[in-house]
Amino acid sequence: MTVEAVLLGISFLFFLSILACKAGYKFGVPLLLLFLGVGMVCGSDGLGINFASLPLAQGIGTVALCVILFSGGLDTKISDIRPVLGPGLVLATLGVVLTAALTGLLIHLIFNIPAFGTIPLSLTASLLLASTMSSTDSASVFSILRGKGLHLKNNLRPMLELESGSNDPMAYMLTVTLIGLVGQGGSPDYGSAVLELVTQFAVGSLAGFVSGKAFVWLINRLQIENASLYPIAVLTSCIFVFSASYFLGGNSYLAVYIGGLVVGNSRFVHKRSSVNFFDGLAWLCQLLMFLTLGLLVNPHELVPLIIPGLVISLLMIFVTRPVSVFLCLAPFRGISPDSKKFISWVGLRGAVPIIFAILALAAEVPHARFIFNVVFVCTLVSLIVQGTSLAWMAKKLNLHEAPDEIGKVKDFDMEFSDEIKSILAELTITSHILNYGDKLLNLPLPENCLAVLVKRQDSYFVPTGKTELVLGDKILLISDDREGLMEALAQMGITPDEADADTPDDGKSGFDFVKGLRGISENIKSGKYLRF
Repeated sequence: MTVEAVLLGISFLFFLSILACKAGYKFGVPLLLLFLGVGMVCGSDGLGINFASLPLAQGIGTVALCVILFSGGLDTKISDIRPVLGPGLVLATLGVVLTAALTGLLIHLIFNIPAFGTIPLSLTASLLLASTMSSTDSASVFSILRGKGLHLKNNLRPMLELESGSNDPMAYMLTVTLIGLVGQGGSPDYGSAVLELVTQFAVGSLAGFVSGKAFVWLINRLQIENASLYPIAVLTSCIFVFSASYFLGGNSYLAVYIGGLVVGNSRFVHKRSSVNFFDGLAWLCQLLMFLTLGLLVNPHELVPLIIPGLVISLLMIFVTRPVSVFLCLAPFRGISPDSKKFISWVGLRGAVPIIFAILALAAEVPHARFIFNVVFVCTLVSLIVQGTSLAWMAKKLNLHEAPDEIGKVKDFDMEFSDEIKSILAELTITSHILNYGDKLLNLPLPENCLAVLVKRQDSYFVPTGKTELVLGDKILLISDDREGLMEALAQMGITPDEADADTPDDGKSGFDFVKGLRGISENIKSGKYLRF
């Protein structure tokens, strides 16, 4: 097959996935489920793309997870996770062990019932199957929580993202240890397993922290002439953290997430462009990873396993995950029962369990293909049942809250860095607003609000107080008084759904406008700002 044919096939798959995403977003279907679906439809049982390379699939999955975890760390504020650090880490460690143990025992009991009509699995093999699915999938959690724009009470979002970003190492260690036991037989050496686990956690954490600090120090002193190379430098640090931790004997998944946390919570040159670059790259990796895994599976092999997969999935959703969550969070009195129920519901499975199951396939352990197919079925069930109902469940448990922002600025390609605690808003002039007068100074805007730019059709200009407004004009407003601006918009008959704005997550104010706006755009000159 020629390179051109491969590229044509990849572009076709990507285009189909993007179209599926557009339809899926409208109907509330998780995008990652659609990526998997496109891969399965185009695979050997569908359009006939024959993809069966386990090493390539494992490699794509590993690189994609590396980028996804680093990007998740970049977007996570330490100030947000600090209050939930204790429960998040307990869920990421003890919670994974409890989920694997409880699920493995139930699988062993159920699969050895003759009437169930499936392959009888030993206790060790059952635990291996459970261990591959014992962690929540970071790609799925990041994608669904952020893609759906869920705003959760009680610091639930940072806790869930912390858990999903840091629980893969424990699941990985359990999976690798049990693969060795299933493949070689014999009694488990618990002492060596615990020592290896502690070593991987310690070395991985230290490697991620030190590498992240070193990169921030280095990038702020390089003074690269070409600004486009800064995002590439961040990507290089991501790959370095992941690979260096492996050779040092640490857990690469944990190291790359901590490295992303350190870098994302530090100030460095061209940070905003680098974060935006990684956001797009993470989505590309998710798309590629789930497409690859969808191509790898043979759907006809899943049909006989639908019932076992459903049974295991329902046990994990309604029994083992909730039990492990409630036990792990019992010492933390400040977490409400409804919050624990929602945390239990966000036990999403995704690419990570499938990649861990590929490890069993590559090691050729007994019943490896059976384990892989069961994991795939359970992943599909989890994305369908839990992924499509997260928003509904949050509202049902009264854990959903109104967002701290009123939209996104669309017609002005501008944004603030995280350090600037102000709100950017976009106002469209309507006939109702013109009733106040056709001059900019007639608008009832708060005192500490700046009208920076006006877009009229395809032209942009800096306004003055005497600027005449016409129907359809779009005005870029900047204010450090969110409440005042919201009241003014409401007074003009603009609801939050009709306004476009972009504000930092914490919504704090107190920003010096003249200083902060300097350099935001070459087209905006500070001397022309109009103050109300």
